[in-house]
Amino acid sequence: MVGDRVDAGIILTIVVVSAGLGFIQEARSATAVQALRARLALQATAVRDGAVTDVPVADLVVGDVVLLAAGDIVPADARLLETNHLYVDESAMTGESAPVAKAVEGADGSPAPTVEADGSAPPAAGREHLVFFGTSVISGTGRAVVVATGPRTEYGLIARRLQERPPRNDFERGVRRFGLLIARIILLLVMGVFAADVALQKPLLESFLFALALAVGLTPELLPAIVTVNLSRGARALASHGVLVRRLPAIQNLGSMTVLCTDKTGTLTEGHLTLVRSIGGDGQPAPGAVSAAWLNSHFETGFTNPLDAAILAAAPGPADAAAYKKVAELPFDFQRRCLSVVLTRPDGTPVLICKGAPEAVLARSTQVRGPAAPQPLDAPRRATLEGQIAAAAALGQRAIAVATRSDAVGPDLTAADERDLVFEGLLLFSDPPKADIAATLAELQALHVDLRIVTGDNELVARAVAEAVGLPVRAVLTGDQIQALSPTAFVAQAQGATIFARVDPDQKLRVIQALQERGAVVGYLGDGINDAPPLHVADVGISVDNATDVARAAADVILLQASLSAIAQGVREGRRTFGNTLKYIRMGTSSNFGNMLSMAGAALILPFLPMLPSQILLNNLIYDASQTAIPADTIDPETEQEPARWDIGGIERFMVVFGPISSVFDYLTFGLLLAGLGSSEAAFHTGWFIESLATQVLVIFVIRTGRVPFWRSRPSRWLVAAAVVAVAVAVALPLSPLGGFLGFTALPPVFWLALPVLVVSYLAMVEVAKWFLLRRATLVGDRAIHA
Repeated sequence: MVGDRVDAGIILTIVVVSAGLGFIQEARSATAVQALRARLALQATAVRDGAVTDVPVADLVVGDVVLLAAGDIVPADARLLETNHLYVDESAMTGESAPVAKAVEGADGSPAPTVEADGSAPPAAGREHLVFFGTSVISGTGRAVVVATGPRTEYGLIARRLQERPPRNDFERGVRRFGLLIARIILLLVMGVFAADVALQKPLLESFLFALALAVGLTPELLPAIVTVNLSRGARALASHGVLVRRLPAIQNLGSMTVLCTDKTGTLTEGHLTLVRSIGGDGQPAPGAVSAAWLNSHFETGFTNPLDAAILAAAPGPADAAAYKKVAELPFDFQRRCLSVVLTRPDGTPVLICKGAPEAVLARSTQVRGPAAPQPLDAPRRATLEGQIAAAAALGQRAIAVATRSDAVGPDLTAADERDLVFEGLLLFSDPPKADIAATLAELQALHVDLRIVTGDNELVARAVAEAVGLPVRAVLTGDQIQALSPTAFVAQAQGATIFARVDPDQKLRVIQALQERGAVVGYLGDGINDAPPLHVADVGISVDNATDVARAAADVILLQASLSAIAQGVREGRRTFGNTLKYIRMGTSSNFGNMLSMAGAALILPFLPMLPSQILLNNLIYDASQTAIPADTIDPETEQEPARWDIGGIERFMVVFGPISSVFDYLTFGLLLAGLGSSEAAFHTGWFIESLATQVLVIFVIRTGRVPFWRSRPSRWLVAAAVVAVAVAVALPLSPLGGFLGFTALPPVFWLALPVLVVSYLAMVEVAKWFLLRRATLVGDRAIHA
């Protein structure tokens, strides 16, 4: 408005670039909602007026009957009416890799699930009789009645949550508090200076421009640029470790993270089942049970689940396996919970091999395999086997039982033939911990990141996995317990829980919010559709490259491999990034604050302005330009060990302590200039311009580290070069042809002799003040710990 187009152009450019980057990042987050909406283009097979017809998913209504077959994507939340060996892959919703066997409600004696008043499905636990929109049919067929469509499905509820603006994360909250701090100081200082100048009857326009220059001079206007360069450098460093950053601010949130919530499968464990051992009725290994299970898995024609794959991979099978012939098969179903095949042995005799849930197989057995011959399965032996099953569950191992029958069984196999079985033994499986997980957990612990397990699996398995990887378990909360707690009670108990087991998607979200409510900076690692809401709400959402599209779109960070070690590297890089950003903020605010105090005071006692508005902006521009090397600076190792959090109180202390120190030396410079140079405005402006720029540029070497003395921490060569160039420019400008145009003039030798003394004295005083501040912070911290 006043015609200073150069300065206005610089400021506007910074604002436009910052706003543009923010717009691009927010636009990307909309892909989560778009991915969900794209799923609505599916077709469904429905029965209407007795006829089977294909209808768009969007046209389905509550009460429609839909048909399901292998390969179909479930078109709505629905209650099953008929099933025929129906298996549904719900991994995208629950995170569990094993397909779920489905059955009509009440067919297994279980209570029928309820349906909410709005038609939506009940919570996740115990929903074997329901199918959900977005899941896929692996095998079998089914008929179901629609109970919820569109936005009322669980999938739709996730879509609505993703449309909501996520709460401010820790970094955004810190930026807001910092902005308010700067705004308050600017208003008080600028209004006070302008009012004082007007009271002293100085020219109104000149006073206004000077006050405006003070405001700009106090504002760290290159903060967006510094942050962007910092984050971009961090993103490149993380990419080399297999971590892709979708939203740049997530890097600093990684550095601030104090709690990491993750599932166990694929992160703590390898993500696939392994046959650990077999146990016979006498507690000894049972190779016969392994051979029988291998034959059962080899000859079955139904869905091959991870347990079958583990059996076939772990054992070579009997040497004469090729001589066995299959006679009949009775597929697994939800009611029986077992699968049987009838084979003929190489000698032509038949054998029925039944494999399934331990309780189901044990109930069909009347004998147990002994060392020489089968023994009667009396009460003591049955109790022993039940104890073995319970012990396996307590260890977090999945168990299946194997039993056989060798009398005449024909090709017309029925469930009635699964009787009088000889119990061969138990096969125990586990998802082994990752080889390097103990070292990774120790690294996260050293970085003060608390790991929490959030899983849909049962608490026994989750606890066993935690103990296997060396994660101390303080407490366990289950989904049922969470449901029974009031919001306040849950927040209180969530802080002390290590494991959250049997939780549904909504409860995962509550876990994140409860931890945040107590001040934790929460990271969440998830890969399924049900993980999208907690990914959206967490301070930093982390997903993996093979996750669902919606999970990847909701995440801030993508791991090319599901590895906690990559997250640990991200935490370190985030702390480096935040540490370098904080260097700029601390020194920028304290130096600028000191300069503004000096200018405000000088304006009241001098007959002329201590520095022209254009010179203030030029001073600030050269100073800020020198600080663009901060992102390439090194970080002290101890800085990486603590979560990087916004400390507004610490920034205020820096301003209050170091700002006045800077002003003291500015006033010493004023005295030198007035005593040695008289009342020459140009000489005064030039001398103070050089001194103020030299002190605030070189003080970075003191403030950048917490070590005393500061030269124990070596800065990067880029930062050294930038500081030297900035000071050289400040010295050279008055001697250049631009000097007169900018209002500068040559200075006498006495100034150049005094300048090094002033600068060195100033740096020494700042170093002493830093030592006192650090000592006070240590004492306060010790008192807090002892208290």
